[in-house]
Amino acid sequence: TRKDTEVKLPRATRVKNKSPAAVQITAEQMLREARERQEAEIRPPEQKITDSSELSDYRLRRRKEFEDKIRGAGRSNIQVWVKYARWEDLQKDY
Repeated sequence: TRKDTEVKLPRATRVKNKSPAAVQITAEQMLREARERQEAEIRPPEQKITDSSELSDYRLRRRKEFEDKIRGAGRSNIQVWVKYARWEDLQKDY
């Protein structure tokens, strides 16, 4: 039926005061202010690997992450495979 397939859109808000503001700002100013108010991105600390056991743990963890991404994104997602292959190539652990 039509009622089942009908999409309800939010009602448009009515503008009460249509007169221009006393102080006009540009889109550039709005973007600059938004960028200034953004919080700094929280990044995990860089990991320093000191011995071979830490390196093997790191490699195991990264391989598991890549394989989980491949399982989750589907085996047909070529980008995940390429990233995994490049990372493996950088490891030079053949």
